[in-house]
Amino acid sequence: MPIPLPLEFPSFNLYSTPLLLLVFQAFVFAFLLLVRYFKKKYVPAFILSILIFITGYHRTTYTIGFMDWYDTYRNTKINYWLIALSLAIGPLLYFYVKSITTSNFKFRKKDFIHFIPVSLYIIYKISILIYDAAQPGFNETQNGYLKVFLDEKYISPLIGIVENLQMLLYLAFTIQLYYIYRKKIQQFFSNTYSLELNWIRNFLFIYSFLFLYSVFQGVIGSVITDLHWTQRWWYHFFTAVAIIYIGIKGYFTDTNKLNNLNFSVTVKENTATSQIELSEDVIKTKEKIEAFMKNEKPFLNPDLNLTELSKMLKINTSTLSDTINSGFEKNFNDFINSYRVKAVQTMLQEGKQQQLSLLGIAYECGFNSKATFNRVFKKLTNTSPSQYLASQNKA
Repeated sequence: MPIPLPLEFPSFNLYSTPLLLLVFQAFVFAFLLLVRYFKKKYVPAFILSILIFITGYHRTTYTIGFMDWYDTYRNTKINYWLIALSLAIGPLLYFYVKSITTSNFKFRKKDFIHFIPVSLYIIYKISILIYDAAQPGFNETQNGYLKVFLDEKYISPLIGIVENLQMLLYLAFTIQLYYIYRKKIQQFFSNTYSLELNWIRNFLFIYSFLFLYSVFQGVIGSVITDLHWTQRWWYHFFTAVAIIYIGIKGYFTDTNKLNNLNFSVTVKENTATSQIELSEDVIKTKEKIEAFMKNEKPFLNPDLNLTELSKMLKINTSTLSDTINSGFEKNFNDFINSYRVKAVQTMLQEGKQQQLSLLGIAYECGFNSKATFNRVFKKLTNTSPSQYLASQNKA
């Protein structure tokens, strides 16, 4: 009978190698984001760094498992140190999105309340290690008394339930925060494609998908059939791929556009002038805005926002916003883009498409991306730019 070959760590195989490479890269991006924070004191970079680190750190347990650590070192105590920090994921997701969408965001003392559960859990894990390490025979076993009969039997399943409930709650709050932000920027920015930050949407989608996949896998493993380690591997592989995407996009996406914007201005919803008669002051302000837009053409600046326009006009930001909403029956975004669309139409009527491409004309008129141009043009004219150009060529 052949003698089985002894197991050795590390074992680089089909399961361990992809996780090892991906987790290592995740730690690299976590480090780069941390460096950015220390250089620029940019809070979102710090939060994302911690988030990526923890997500990668959670994969460490399974990575070294597939590398035969546990089979090679039967008495390893690493289970005590590989502490699940999932209780921090939800709060970090929320504060990352909040730090991007809040002007001059800073952590307040009361914000740290969100991290009390994970702090208590870390203290608990260290406590059971101290207790078990003091018991006789601890060096001859992998897991001590409290680890087996308290932590694995009662606490870990309970923490798993709490983690899922907490994650669901924080995801709901964070998604709500994102959609409120998307609606708000329509009142402040003239170009919102980059500021709506598809990055935030993708970021939330990824963590939502991973959460749902984890719950689905947990239900399958608990209720229907016990899943093998290799079957659970896919979740960790998807997570490792996801954090690489998050690391790359999070590092290279500019989310620093709101620092100088005052979102404290109260903005009213559009009011139909057919039902409410405009005051004399609103009419005068409206005429001043119309003359300025016609003569100075500030809409040609792709980065124009409500605050900048109010400074140019020397009009209070709230007054300007109210006038645009009530006097022109538009939010700031639609108001500025209506001038840009008219400018594009004028250039096409003048035959400028002979010298510039359609996208080139859009950039000349203040749009900052092809997607924004196509979406806005169709919204305001009920036709696409190419269709409008074709109609001009026929004329």
